[in-house]
Amino acid sequence: MNPLSAIVTASDIQMDYMRLLVAQLQNQNPLEPLDNNEMASQLAQFSQLQQLETINHSFARVLTNASRTYAASLLGKDVSFLAETQTGAIETQNGKVEQVYNDVDGEIFLMVGDRAIRLEDVLSVKQ
Repeated sequence: MNPLSAIVTASDIQMDYMRLLVAQLQNQNPLEPLDNNEMASQLAQFSQLQQLETINHSFARVLTNASRTYAASLLGKDVSFLAETQTGAIETQNGKVEQVYNDVDGEIFLMVGDRAIRLEDVLSVKQ
């Protein structure tokens, strides 16, 4: 199952709400109509949720671009990182960043010698 297909957006929820609202209006008791203030309040909440989703999406793009820019700035610099040795021990290693790339999931990797390390695994940077 595609994990993205399970994501429900504010627009999806709002469309479901509108369908439900239309059904309620079509089947309401004329002597007990729906409360207009409640409907307006719920629609305003959906609008706020959509705005928050838009801000979140924009912020994620900005963060991704900042990470890519930072990774590119590391080209040619010496970095230290934790890596597993041939014996299975974890130790700090050093090397020069020779290449920066993204994998298919968009995760940023740095090529340091023959090792591909994740950007977040960098411990320190030297000129």
